[in-house]
Amino acid sequence: MPTFEEHMELHRLDCLSSHGGLDNYEFVRRKQSEVPPEQLRPDPLITGHDLIEAGYKPGPAFGVALREVEDAQLEGRIATREEALAVAVDALQ
Repeated sequence: MPTFEEHMELHRLDCLSSHGGLDNYEFVRRKQSEVPPEQLRPDPLITGHDLIEAGYKPGPAFGVALREVEDAQLEGRIATREEALAVAVDALQ
């Protein structure tokens, strides 16, 4: 999430103004410090250029397909470029 830091600050303020508990906020911050940045936000397995090379026409569906790929990568369901292309192709169908 590109605006994750803003999201976290809004969450912190929301918690403070409602119930005052910061347990979830502190948990996420602790995990952020424990997990290496390349694991939190690994390099993408594919880009829109890969989809164009595969013969697909650029458009709004690219964003949807690439988010599907990113989610699968972050969840550990895929780890290779080939697997990423398969997920993207499914999303583009």
